[in-house]
Amino acid sequence: MLDAIQRHLIEEIADLHTVPEGAYNIRANGKLDSRRTTANIDIISKTDKSGIDIRIKDGTKNESVHIPVVLSESGLKETVYNDFYIGEDCDVVIVAGCGIDNCGVHDSEHDGVHRFFIGKNSRVKYVEKHYGQGDGTGKRILNPVTEAYLEEGAHAEFEMVQIKGVDSTVRTNIAKLAAGASFIVHEALMTHGQQTAKSLYTVEMNGDDSSADVVSRSVARDDSVQEFEACLIGNTLCKGHAECDAIIMDRARVISVPKLEANSVDAALIHEAAVGKIAGDQLIKLMTLGLSEEQAEEQIISGFLR
Repeated sequence: MLDAIQRHLIEEIADLHTVPEGAYNIRANGKLDSRRTTANIDIISKTDKSGIDIRIKDGTKNESVHIPVVLSESGLKETVYNDFYIGEDCDVVIVAGCGIDNCGVHDSEHDGVHRFFIGKNSRVKYVEKHYGQGDGTGKRILNPVTEAYLEEGAHAEFEMVQIKGVDSTVRTNIAKLAAGASFIVHEALMTHGQQTAKSLYTVEMNGDDSSADVVSRSVARDDSVQEFEACLIGNTLCKGHAECDAIIMDRARVISVPKLEANSVDAALIHEAAVGKIAGDQLIKLMTLGLSEEQAEEQIISGFLR
């Protein structure tokens, strides 16, 4: 059973205040806490390593599966491998994420490796949230890896959120698209203190009329460092767009690295990047409405990351 701290972490990363409807697998401090399957969604523990297989039957629609992970033991480090096998003609929502509470002196780390095999004409929305808390000196470290393999006509929308408490993260994302497949990423990221965050995206468009849209919005505060690298590879008739839009504050650093690889005359690839401070006129406008400068900054940041 989850304790109060673990329940709070679950609320932060999965918006769960009660037991979720549908299928779920909740992991706490390196062990299975609870699980439920449905007629269309099965969850099976791996036998060769830590992790689970999630199998979703053809034609499954309007169903969800939650697989949150929480760590509240200082010094706990783990790597978990989760594979999602989504059948054809599905429409499902998958909610993951990890929350770490570290009140000790040892580093805590969770590395989740997620692979998605998305069948023909299926639609998947994937939400991954990372959150850290605790007053210990030990670090909260998260290094997620996601791989998405989209068959013909498949569509995947990934929402990747990290806005508090993670000291170090390297987020590695790989996608390979067949004909007519589309891949959309919305990343929201905030760092502060001495935190470091690196986001790496590599998307291969291998089938005609495939498309990708990778957009990152981030805020870097204090002495934190962020790096965003997006590699779009167009091997055929396709469209690809990558965008990094960042607000930089205090003494922070933001690095944006574009990489476009067009291997076909019919590949249309675009990369955009904008890094800057909060506009003075925005602050002044909100302050004339009665907000302090700090309140105005928080209001602008909240709207920017939404």
